[in-house]
Amino acid sequence: MNILTLLIFTPILFGLVILLLPSSLRASFKYITLFATLVQLCFSIYIYLHFQTGAAFAGINHEDQFQFVQKLPWISLDLGGMGKMQIEYFVGIDGISVTLLVMTSLVMVIAAIASWEITSNLKGFFALFLLLDMAVVGVFCALDFFLFYTFYELMLLPLYFLIGMWGGARREYAAIKFFLYTLFGSVFMLLVMVGLYLSVKDPATGNHTFNIIHMMNPANYIEGSVFSVLSNATILGMPARAVGFVVLFIAFAIKVPVVPLHTWLPDAHVEAPTPVSIILAGILLKIGGYGIIRICIGIFPDAALSGAFWLGLLGVISILYGAFNALAQRDLKRMIAYSSVSHMGFVLLGIASNTAEGISGAVLQMVSHGFLSTMLFFLVGVIYNRVHDRDIYNFRGLGTLMPRYTVYVMIAFFASLGLPGFSAFVAEAFSLAGAFKSHSVNGLLPYWMAICGSVGILLSAAYFLWTLQRMFFGGVSLKGGDVWKVALTDINFRETATLLPLALIALILGIMPSLVLGKINDSVLALIQFLQLK
Repeated sequence: MNILTLLIFTPILFGLVILLLPSSLRASFKYITLFATLVQLCFSIYIYLHFQTGAAFAGINHEDQFQFVQKLPWISLDLGGMGKMQIEYFVGIDGISVTLLVMTSLVMVIAAIASWEITSNLKGFFALFLLLDMAVVGVFCALDFFLFYTFYELMLLPLYFLIGMWGGARREYAAIKFFLYTLFGSVFMLLVMVGLYLSVKDPATGNHTFNIIHMMNPANYIEGSVFSVLSNATILGMPARAVGFVVLFIAFAIKVPVVPLHTWLPDAHVEAPTPVSIILAGILLKIGGYGIIRICIGIFPDAALSGAFWLGLLGVISILYGAFNALAQRDLKRMIAYSSVSHMGFVLLGIASNTAEGISGAVLQMVSHGFLSTMLFFLVGVIYNRVHDRDIYNFRGLGTLMPRYTVYVMIAFFASLGLPGFSAFVAEAFSLAGAFKSHSVNGLLPYWMAICGSVGILLSAAYFLWTLQRMFFGGVSLKGGDVWKVALTDINFRETATLLPLALIALILGIMPSLVLGKINDSVLALIQFLQLK
């Protein structure tokens, strides 16, 4: 059994166990879920430790350079004289995906621990949780577009119910909004996927293929097909390849989320229970960034290069818009949601630079933000579980009441605002360096985009420090008075055991970013070389 297959399908096996167990054993469901995520984490650490580096293992557009590959026939249909339709179960990883897999596995462990606060319909919640776990891991491993799309769409169902059934007062609205936004992008992605399938042939068999690696090679496109590099085909008066890129980009930009496609995010975060908020911010947003790198740039590099200015512009707008909105929020959870919009803007800016520094910074930012956003939303959940309130102005002097909790909040805030010594500093510095370098190396991005990105770091310091000053310093003043003073106990052992590893990871990745950069470097260089060839 291939280890990637075990990594992907371990959660669903434990999910079936939960469904088969009687409800009288509901107390065991949280332990089964936690055990499933820990097993998955062990698999991902094994993969990370045994992942080989070097130009011969770069992956990107060379199928034989991917690692832990498994390729099996999945759906086969004989089309008579027109050949054969073959959809494969094709999984494998390169440097871009290996670190995101480890991050995803650890975030799912944290989300499983946070899920212990759920008290209603435990069987349904944990079964959906593990189904979602399988889908998000599958996205990072799939190298067949049909398989990728299957996992990508499979995430919708559990998230819709996890928000809609276990969320806050406006949970139905938030769940429907999230579902419609994501489905809007996915439906049109399906059309592009079918167009690519009809345009590309497997060089070995001569049949049409969904193989993403084959789609990256212009030589595999049928002459005159709609997405052929040499084709003059147009869709709605625009070059077909440009339309294909834009459609795929919109689908992934909704997940990132990129302004103006971001409006589902604050509502979903505010209404979702803490574990779902952790998954949304820690993993789902990274699937958008990963999709842009693997699918959009990989399949349509020509369109990505010609549209780099607009990608960079959207990144800068997201950085500044998200930061200004975070400054204006009273709800602590909504503030962190808008900060995610701002920080993910650095991912898009780094990708748009088409430089080794920028793309390395973008991937490191995805990993760093995955851990930091998980820590931030878990910290919000600690407060909310005690007093069921998140209004920043209803708290003051929490540093006196909850000193250990305050230490972790300060670590999370300072790490997120890009303080040197923490992971976000290296990631954002690389993204900005790539944006600066882009002007002189390939002329894709003007200098002012990097300057605007730097302003975004300043604004993030403003809203994090201002929140810290309002909630945690000064004399104790709580809206709930003495009742809240009693309820606001400091963090317990379970919460400490969750927060301590996240704080250490933020520090370790800041001091030793090579833990990520060393694994992704060969793939990033291969991607840059691939883009230059176009």
